Amino acid sequence: MADPTVIVVGNEKGGAGKSTLAIHIVTGLLHAGKRVAIIDLDLRQRSMSRFFTNRGAWAAANGHILPMPTEPDMGDGKALAKAETAEQLARFEAAFTEARANADVILIDTPGGDTVLSNAAHGLADQIVTPMNDSFVDFDLLGTVDPVTLDLLKPSIYSESVWEARKQRAIAQGRHAQIDWIVVTNRLAVAEARNRRRLEERMQKLAKRVGFRMGPGLRDRVIYRELFPFGLTVADLSNDVRPVAVSLAHVAARQELRNLMQALGLEGGKLDNPLDAAA
Repeated sequence: MADPTVIVVGNEKGGAGKSTLAIHIVTGLLHAGKRVAIIDLDLRQRSMSRFFTNRGAWAAANGHILPMPTEPDMGDGKALAKAETAEQLARFEAAFTEARANADVILIDTPGGDTVLSNAAHGLADQIVTPMNDSFVDFDLLGTVDPVTLDLLKPSIYSESVWEARKQRAIAQGRHAQIDWIVVTNRLAVAEARNRRRLEERMQKLAKRVGFRMGPGLRDRVIYRELFPFGLTVADLSNDVRPVAVSLAHVAARQELRNLMQALGLEGGKLDNPLDAAA
């Protein structure tokens, strides 16, 4: 069996939508027939883990069978967050080894901030997916701009972290081992803005300088928040699974997810859905 693909969703800034992006990538992969294992390294909050717990509970209560990822048990997250670094790394390494045994894809959701576990995960990645809001506040973690001209000056702290992960992987696995890094602009407001155009210009320059690809993210849509408590995403909606009324906005949201999966080079599978034609 070939080694699974390891996708790390990472950004050292909180509030960029990492967990939202992670759960949509996972459900897209599940509906494509992939065996997915998840590891949630946001030990205190564990939004991704809670999402899939809710998913199992909602499906059982409503008589549905939904595709589910596997999740190695890392124990009490809050207790582990207070544990010594060696114990944290040992738990993570054990979970990763378990996940590798029966998965096509391992998706690791990382916390905001620079942590030992996050750094370890980045070093294992085949692909790093970094969500950011369309704001120079988020861009500041990737690159530093001149406060007067807004010209790009240099890469910033998270770009340096990814560079270090790439270097360590090359040392461990040879110079041909590559980490594909894609930055997606997440939680976009629907309306275009001059600030966004300025930001995209700097993003394109930084992409060439530090070596990432740019891709489409998910807009700030009510449907994503509506479905979260049920453990569902737009990939799950069907004639049978529809806990909320379906509208044209949901069709657009599903197309966003298709675009995201295609940008990541992942198969979207059953994202083509009869509800799209019915809405």
